[in-house]
Amino acid sequence: MTIIVTGASGLLGTPLVAALRGAGERVVTLVRREPRGGDEAFWQPAEGVLDPAVLAGARAVVHLAGAPIAGRRWSAAYKSELVRSRVEGTRLLVGALGRLSQRPEVLVSASGIDFYGDTGDRVIDESAGKGSGFLPDLCERWEAEARAAGELGMRTAQLRTGLVLSGRDGALGKMLPVFRIGLGAPLGTGRQYWSWISDQDWLAATLRILDTPGLSGPVNLTSPTPVTNAEFTRELGAALRRPTMPVPVPGFALTLGVGDFAKELLSGHRILPAKLTDSGFVFTHTSLGEALRAVL
Repeated sequence: MTIIVTGASGLLGTPLVAALRGAGERVVTLVRREPRGGDEAFWQPAEGVLDPAVLAGARAVVHLAGAPIAGRRWSAAYKSELVRSRVEGTRLLVGALGRLSQRPEVLVSASGIDFYGDTGDRVIDESAGKGSGFLPDLCERWEAEARAAGELGMRTAQLRTGLVLSGRDGALGKMLPVFRIGLGAPLGTGRQYWSWISDQDWLAATLRILDTPGLSGPVNLTSPTPVTNAEFTRELGAALRRPTMPVPVPGFALTLGVGDFAKELLSGHRILPAKLTDSGFVFTHTSLGEALRAVL
């Protein structure tokens, strides 16, 4: 049987598809261009185009598609794109699933720990409620669209992912050029917590969720050892063997550079992966320094 994956060419989708195929699974990826073979199928979320027949016979769907949160200045237009790409794309996918006579067993859909908002230094897990602000509101709408698959009789799981450490790209990849020339510095006070996960652990956790019927609803994909931004800065500098700046980057400078996204960089998320650890999942990387050295 088939596993359907959206966002398959992204930072997380690429290794996930490779791992699934390496394990002998047939994977069909949804693409927004002309398909190049039988393992690709066309969809166009912006125009509401998805043939339900593409999903027929699948045992699972992994939905990772969405415009990147980091790496672009948050203009009003781009914030609208962040919402549209997540909410409307998920609605289209679930709507197509609803038109099938036999549906996949599970929909695993991306989300983020931004759901919780700025939690300061409070330690929280999946039992915590939604925070306030643009990203918490976006995550709530995004997850609600995915949960609608539960009304179709499917198990649903929402991957509330933290900062993924990968040497290929993503948030860490965008930090590396600055740190490699010795200009890395804490952001704001540096006391805000960053909850992170290595790309290897993210992949292993997602595969666990796919094949574990008891894992459903929101699942935090973060290491059990969040660190402050100041600690993250020191560890990344040490992993690269480069000095870091003693003077932090002030909030107003971040706002000039990335717009409203600066608020998120200065927010704290001290998140624990309670559902994963309760399920017996064992993380490969719980030390930030070790994880950074592994991915770099």
